[in-house]
Amino acid sequence: MSAISATEKVDGFTRKSMRKAQKQKKSQGSSQFRTQTLTELSPLPQLKDAPSTEQQELFTQKLQQCCMLFDFMDSVTDLKSKEIKRATLNELVDYVSTNRGVLVETAYPEISNMLVYEFLLRFLENPDFQPSIAKRYIDQKFVLQLLELFDSEDPRERDFLKTVLHRIYGKFLGLRAFIRKQINNIFLRFIYETDHFNGVAELLEILGSIINGFALPLKAEHKQFLMKVLIPMHTGKGLALFHAQLAYCVVQFLEKDPTLTEPVIRGLLKFWPKTCSQKEVMYLGEIEEILDVIEPTQFKKIQEPLFKQISRCVANPHFQVAERALYFWNNEYILSLIEENIDKILPIMFGSLYRISKEHWNPTIVALVYNVLKTLMEMNSTLFDELTASYKSDRQREKKKEQEREELWKKLDELKLSDAAALVQNNSHGLQNAAQNINNNNNNNHHDNQEKSTAISVDHEDPVVAMDTTEGVEVVTSAK
Repeated sequence: MSAISATEKVDGFTRKSMRKAQKQKKSQGSSQFRTQTLTELSPLPQLKDAPSTEQQELFTQKLQQCCMLFDFMDSVTDLKSKEIKRATLNELVDYVSTNRGVLVETAYPEISNMLVYEFLLRFLENPDFQPSIAKRYIDQKFVLQLLELFDSEDPRERDFLKTVLHRIYGKFLGLRAFIRKQINNIFLRFIYETDHFNGVAELLEILGSIINGFALPLKAEHKQFLMKVLIPMHTGKGLALFHAQLAYCVVQFLEKDPTLTEPVIRGLLKFWPKTCSQKEVMYLGEIEEILDVIEPTQFKKIQEPLFKQISRCVANPHFQVAERALYFWNNEYILSLIEENIDKILPIMFGSLYRISKEHWNPTIVALVYNVLKTLMEMNSTLFDELTASYKSDRQREKKKEQEREELWKKLDELKLSDAAALVQNNSHGLQNAAQNINNNNNNNHHDNQEKSTAISVDHEDPVVAMDTTEGVEVVTSAK
């Protein structure tokens, strides 16, 4: 353990920052493999220069030498050993690619432990490769480690892993179900837990070729994978990174089994984005790919809910969404399906198209809408005229209702104003009466106060006279 200076003992923040820097340096290594303190590599003789009797032993030694790990993020340390390993790997790749009979059983464990992508790929593609021997080393644990490496941020690494896993799937029949199950688990974690995995596009690309090779009729597990995994994956935040591969897988399923068209379309409509125009454009592109391979009988089952959504997309204020929806009428096969079912589709689309032709802010969208309306009119002019007349009469009724509503509000406002005026007038009369009553009360009070003051002045005018008067009355009474 390194000694801690006096400054570091006092300053805890210094120690914390140093530990953080060391931790970041360590985390730059692979998630599966960690570098170790190694002895320096020494160069071995070239395989082409060795006697044929010694080539196999030298080949094994070179494989063991390449199993040593180095930190290639550190461009300073172990330069000599790194260069020896790089040259040895190139030599091994050429040796396996150009020679026959070099893949003996003793080399299999060393090759599976080394896990160098390019060499492993040449190993799997070699004509001398024997799956019966390799299955002891390329097993479920090996596949799990390989799948975890798909989360790498390096697209070159993911591309090599994709090819390697595809070769393993093709050569090891016993691992096929396990590989599909583990990919299924990765996707479920991606959908419902992490919402992040760098290798989704590559895994979907592998699945596209796997689905293409499914036997008919499709197994229940394959249909469940489509509906429970692939369709919910459309809700991912990073859909743009893997949507092309995802749409390809979905279309592959529908080409295998057309009866899955209705549940797939309804699943897409269920998860249709509400606030992300970019995802809406991607959904519309996928719908067009599905309609390119749809059967007419399946189209009849989904035409009503599908074109209700397309109608909403055409009316979208975002011009890219509206434009992508209107491009459906440039597809000849989709146009033929619409023409066969014009009596169902035209009433759904007419209102939005007619209104947008008058109200949309983008002139390009208005021009496209006019072309679509012209095409629909040519398909069924009688129905088109009926819908036009019906739409205009509905608009007139709506305008009449709006006018009546406005007049009613106007009358209510006038009535409110008159009631307010009457209330103000009543209040003014009441205030006047109250003021008059207050004045009368004040006058009465003033008059009473005057009388009281007069009486008081009389009573108290001359107290002596009053006493004399009283006494006089008493004298007269006694005389009688």
